[in-house]
Amino acid sequence: MYQYRQVLVRMRQGDSDRDIDRSKIMGRKKLAAVREIATERGWLSPGSALPDDAQLATAFSRKEFLPASCISSAEPWREQIAQWLDAGVPGTTIHSALVRNHGYEGSYSSVYRLLQQLKAELTPDVPMRLEFKPAEAAQVDFGAGPTITDAHTGEIHKTWFFVMTLCWSRHQYVEFVRDQSVDTWLLCHRHAFEWFNGVVGRVIIDNPKCAIVKACIYEPEVQRAYAQCAEGYSFKVDPCPPRDPAKK
Repeated sequence: MYQYRQVLVRMRQGDSDRDIDRSKIMGRKKLAAVREIATERGWLSPGSALPDDAQLATAFSRKEFLPASCISSAEPWREQIAQWLDAGVPGTTIHSALVRNHGYEGSYSSVYRLLQQLKAELTPDVPMRLEFKPAEAAQVDFGAGPTITDAHTGEIHKTWFFVMTLCWSRHQYVEFVRDQSVDTWLLCHRHAFEWFNGVVGRVIIDNPKCAIVKACIYEPEVQRAYAQCAEGYSFKVDPCPPRDPAKK
């Protein structure tokens, strides 16, 4: 449905079908049909909201919109096929059931194309978007950094990077360190707060050992020095729930 949304945006901007056709988004004949339907529904008015994917699918998946050559031979059983798809029935099994129970004479390819169309019309699972206020929270963690070589001894050392990301603005403070000790963890917090010239109300962490002694969904045990640090700076420690081993 994204293709149709692009076309509607171009039409609302005043582009002609010829201009849109030149961009190779959609052909002239199909554009004319889209424009007709969009005009009927008031979608080309600058003051109206663009339709969502479900509305687009309803409008542009109709039989009368598609040329005869594009209508699947399995179209009469669309509703039944959609139910089988929702139940997780494989495409080959759906084709066999249509042939056996409904006298379907079309090929599996036709059923497959209809299945792909139905899948495209499904509303995708969208992760929940988290909303934050300015200075409400920051995300903090260690990440693996590059190895460095001592110029004098030739000894190779591992490094990590401490990163604090402000949840509202996504501004970041990053510092490369040689260890993940409690002292380093606390010092990096101090440097980050000095860099941002302020302290957030909540620090979200992914249970590093230097901060969380015992990870738990209900009562995580915060490392004592880090708890004192949080008290001194007046921020709340917000550990992420540990991952369920059964879902790994």
